[in-house]
Amino acid sequence: MNIHTVTPLNNGVQIPMLGLGVFQSKDGEETANAVAWALKAGYRHLDTAAVYGNEASVGEGIRRSGIPRNQIFITTKLWNEDQRRGRQRQAFEDSLEKLGVSTVDLYLIHWPVAGKYNESWKVLEQIYADGLARAIGVSNFHRSHLDDLLTVAKVTPAVNQVECHPRLTQEPLRAYCKQLGIAFEAWSPLGGGGAGNLTSNPTLLEIGLRHNKSAAQVMIRWELQHGIITIPKSVHKERIEANADVFGFELNPSEMKRIDGLNQDLRSGPDPDHFDF
Repeated sequence: MNIHTVTPLNNGVQIPMLGLGVFQSKDGEETANAVAWALKAGYRHLDTAAVYGNEASVGEGIRRSGIPRNQIFITTKLWNEDQRRGRQRQAFEDSLEKLGVSTVDLYLIHWPVAGKYNESWKVLEQIYADGLARAIGVSNFHRSHLDDLLTVAKVTPAVNQVECHPRLTQEPLRAYCKQLGIAFEAWSPLGGGGAGNLTSNPTLLEIGLRHNKSAAQVMIRWELQHGIITIPKSVHKERIEANADVFGFELNPSEMKRIDGLNQDLRSGPDPDHFDF
């Protein structure tokens, strides 16, 4: 593996395994700089969302980098209120305009809004059929949401992007997605929030010391070795570069098992069965 390693989605589109997330990155220079630094460091996968409010800055960072658009994998997401208001197509077109692109590589339903996500999926299928998104998928979907969606879907989601880190390993959901041919992608791959600060976890620090790596680098490597697409977020140049410096070492089976054993089913964010936004 290296920073350019890709994995095929169920429609043959190749997605880079490592990407930059921009959740909570401020609109303007902070996000534009982070994107430009990441692309200079070799990243070719950027993950944003309408609700982050920074799609225009992601587009600016891409233009600033000088990297051709066709070499960059861009993901953005359909927000909940746009699902409720029935403006799924308009929301997608708004995202294209803000990003300054004519297509995206992956478009996701951000959360499974009850009574709305199946309707939204039909719109995403049309966007896909129109060639405006190279792949479509979902985010924060439990198995129950996937099962419900698949009763109406003509296109199987290419990706399910959910919270995943050593305190929330999501093994049953990972196995189910694999069974369905849905790629598994981790947001909040370094934990935090209700999951606790994993960058100071003694087990991860000890394993990192053995490889001369940080706990964060160990977590990213653990995800990649599990075949999990991962999008660590940072707005700091040094950390963006460090998060990509995970290809010169390998965790052995014993280390992988120890990290798996940290699971406590702890979330840093909301449970997709119980969200109020």
